[in-house]
Amino acid sequence: MTIRPTALLMPALLLAACRSTPPLPPEPAPQALACPDGLPTGSRCLGGRDSAGAHILIALPPGWTAASGDLVVHAHGGPLLGEPRAERVAEDLHRWSIAVRAGYAWAGSSFAQGGVQVLAAAEDTERLRRLFVTHVGQPRRTLLHGQSWGASVAARLAERQPSAYDGVLLSSGVLGGGSRSYDFRLDLRVVYQQLCGNHPRPDEPPYPLWMGQPAGSPMKQADLAARTRECLGLGLPAAQRSAEQAARLKTLTSVIRIQERSVQGHLNWATFHFADIARRSGEQPVFGNEGVRYQGSTDDDALNAAVLRYRADPKARARFAADTDPTGRIAAPVLTVHARQDPVAFPELSGEFGRTMARAGQADHLVQVYTDHSEHSYLADPVYVALLEALQAWVDRGVKPAPATVAARCEAARTRFPGECRMLPDWTPPPLDTRVPARD
Repeated sequence: MTIRPTALLMPALLLAACRSTPPLPPEPAPQALACPDGLPTGSRCLGGRDSAGAHILIALPPGWTAASGDLVVHAHGGPLLGEPRAERVAEDLHRWSIAVRAGYAWAGSSFAQGGVQVLAAAEDTERLRRLFVTHVGQPRRTLLHGQSWGASVAARLAERQPSAYDGVLLSSGVLGGGSRSYDFRLDLRVVYQQLCGNHPRPDEPPYPLWMGQPAGSPMKQADLAARTRECLGLGLPAAQRSAEQAARLKTLTSVIRIQERSVQGHLNWATFHFADIARRSGEQPVFGNEGVRYQGSTDDDALNAAVLRYRADPKARARFAADTDPTGRIAAPVLTVHARQDPVAFPELSGEFGRTMARAGQADHLVQVYTDHSEHSYLADPVYVALLEALQAWVDRGVKPAPATVAARCEAARTRFPGECRMLPDWTPPPLDTRVPARD
């Protein structure tokens, strides 16, 4: 199907974009910096802090000019907690140097605040784009890239700024919306607590597990890692785990359907990030597990009778959804990519995003690609080159690519950028409810 670029902007979105807004503060000019390793010789880098305090970093490949060059604006994953760090954007540019090596300008922000704030991060990302236009120039095309949690940031931004971004790339995205993407982490907390009973311990003050941890808790990631090592043997070679530790770990991964290597990371999220969410919700429960039937243990009836149960507060959940849940009303071309064995963000989340865009009447603006990789943070250089080039061609010529077309582009890109494509052009994930039980 052919979609003309001039037909991609919906009238309702254009009207929303044209409403008068208060004047924005001027953005300080970025300063010349030494580029991180891994960029082409002759690249130029600019950086500093924007008017809200976010650290920003811009990389321009050799010979890049705004008149003929394209820009990739990057929204990073996470999110991080605490104060923004310049190191974060340097790490992002190092990881995503493929964009610069493929000839695109690249711009990334640390975001001005830590924590689970999707729309605030979207505003930070849009501020970065405006800064680039003011101090570097208006690119020929502007592509928006969101990775992991940053994919939800990019999706929300593309909804709100329909004329600013010509195309959108969402990779390994947490795209089921916060109101659904994190339910399994509450499941993880209640099943872990039933099996281990040490988070919290019996001699510690009890608290509802949807809270993550009580305000003012001194627990750090190393403390939590010590508890999971004690109960599950995480961090130990399998041969050094006791039979009880191995049995508990098998039960946990079977019931929650996550990989052993991702248990600690998800528990960290369900502790420290849940605490951030609880604080922002006025300590009202955003997540609940009433009506959930847990399966995969040696005695499911006993497990379901024993696990702690919580009811989400409808208003708190609605407020969280208003910030984190994509609407699918994106007028620009959108490409998504997700690994079938992603250990952090289930590919079913991208599938859910496809249904979200279809409900919004935007299915024609979406192509979804899946691969047989088993990583989350980065797949392979030729994968991203193929996606960017396919998106660029869609924007420029209005020809919507098929997953098989992207796969062919990836194989062609391997001559310039080595790596495994491992595309699955005919595969789609099952519905999210088949992996994460629905709530009452």
